[in-house]
Amino acid sequence: MLDADLKTQLQAYLEKVVHPIELVASLDQGEKSQELKSLLQDIVALSDKISLNLDGQDARKPSFAINRLGTDIGVRFAGIPMGHEFTSLVLALLQVGGHPPKVTQEVIEQVRSLDGDFRFETFMSLSCHSCPDTVQALNLMSVLNPNIKHVAIDGALFQDEVNARQIMSVPTVFLNGELFDTGRMTIEQIAARLDNNAAGRAAEQIRGKAPFDVLVVGGGPAGAAAAIYAARKGIRTGVAAERFGGQVLDTMAIENFISVPYTEGPKLAAALEQHVHEYDVDVMNLQRAEQLIPADREGGLHEVRLANGASLKAKTVILSTGARWRNMNVPGEQEYRNKGVTYCPHCDGPLFKGKRVAVIGGGNSGVEAAIDLAGIVGHVTLLEFDGKLRADEVLQRKLRSLPNVEVIVSAQTTEVAGDGQKVTGLHYTDRSSGESRQVPLEGVFVQIGLLPNTDWLKGTLKLSPRGEIEVDVRGETSIPGVFAAGDVTTVPYKQIVIAMGEGSKASLSAFDYLIRLPVVSEAHEEAVA
Repeated sequence: MLDADLKTQLQAYLEKVVHPIELVASLDQGEKSQELKSLLQDIVALSDKISLNLDGQDARKPSFAINRLGTDIGVRFAGIPMGHEFTSLVLALLQVGGHPPKVTQEVIEQVRSLDGDFRFETFMSLSCHSCPDTVQALNLMSVLNPNIKHVAIDGALFQDEVNARQIMSVPTVFLNGELFDTGRMTIEQIAARLDNNAAGRAAEQIRGKAPFDVLVVGGGPAGAAAAIYAARKGIRTGVAAERFGGQVLDTMAIENFISVPYTEGPKLAAALEQHVHEYDVDVMNLQRAEQLIPADREGGLHEVRLANGASLKAKTVILSTGARWRNMNVPGEQEYRNKGVTYCPHCDGPLFKGKRVAVIGGGNSGVEAAIDLAGIVGHVTLLEFDGKLRADEVLQRKLRSLPNVEVIVSAQTTEVAGDGQKVTGLHYTDRSSGESRQVPLEGVFVQIGLLPNTDWLKGTLKLSPRGEIEVDVRGETSIPGVFAAGDVTTVPYKQIVIAMGEGSKASLSAFDYLIRLPVVSEAHEEAVA
């Protein structure tokens, strides 16, 4: 099952296992069960601290548990955790085996203190780059707290269960049999959901923080670069981010990040966060900004109010809140979100195997999505508003070579239809003839670009007609001492490498602004703050 190189790498990791662990497999006579058995046998052969029991009685087959002998500590996988989930398997082996996790002691104590009976099920797909974070978070929580149990389920192998529960996006998490949430989640996010006092404690901690020299709002590539450049200047730096990594977390293949031929979004986001933590930066994650209150004088303190009621103050602010997927804004889109309407073909494509789907958008993202989906689903209909596709010609040629793809241009989507539970079709208007038409299908993948996250800034500083923050060549906004960088600004070409450069530039501009301010005594500054 594992090639020689992978076995060598895995053996090196398994040397970190401290406590004996047992793999308990529940198998039948099927091909997938034999594949899982082969994988588990390969793992056992690499460590004398791991044993295999083939007498598991779990109803889901193939599946297996990883148990620490003599305890009730363990995690479970239903399926064969390869692909993106192989890392989840390795981490589960290490953590059940006693290797310490890479999370803060504060998070560990928070998870251990959770009181209740928590039975989590995560439906994922092996091609989903968003799923491992959620799987790994819940696996770790089940290792830290015996009241928490978790099973990660490969939806492609358990289609009957997926259909019965009407799961149309991954990751989808159930808690004690009820829908808990969908989409990528970190251990901090899940623990905060379960801990009723988490938001209050976080707000109280934030209220006690002294003003920053530079406060970065947003934790994507621009925000990370800004924080690093500020911290390297030796000034007091803070980052308030709703989720560190931003839109990069939802990006699959990255092949144009200079000097790195290939990487993936979650991997790059983790590297960004790790780099930031190497400096003296106060990172405040899971914090959504709701209002910017500019200083009443140049050199005064700007205030950023957060959703939890707390506020942060700073001499300069760098806004790097990025962008989000653009919605179609048609009837049925929100009603059937995650019930057939989705925004991630890599994550959710396997759930539509053999079915009919539509891709909305004829740019590079839309055409790439249609090409990827064509190898999984039964049929793809690509709809483009314009009279022609906007994707690169090489992608268009590939698209047209596929036998199960239909391209419709001059098509204005008007409605997503459904039966109350799931998507059944899509309505569009032919812009050439004015006729209304319907496409029967089971899934809609929306790929029509991004919207800047600036709703909370309207009326505070100058925005473009598209809602982007207007900046000059130095990253300065219309408010002195407030800078902006990345996809949230008017800077053209929304690319990771450009966002990093703009974040660095905004930080250097903020430092230059600070050193040119008149010297004010601390007593006077506190009096006017």
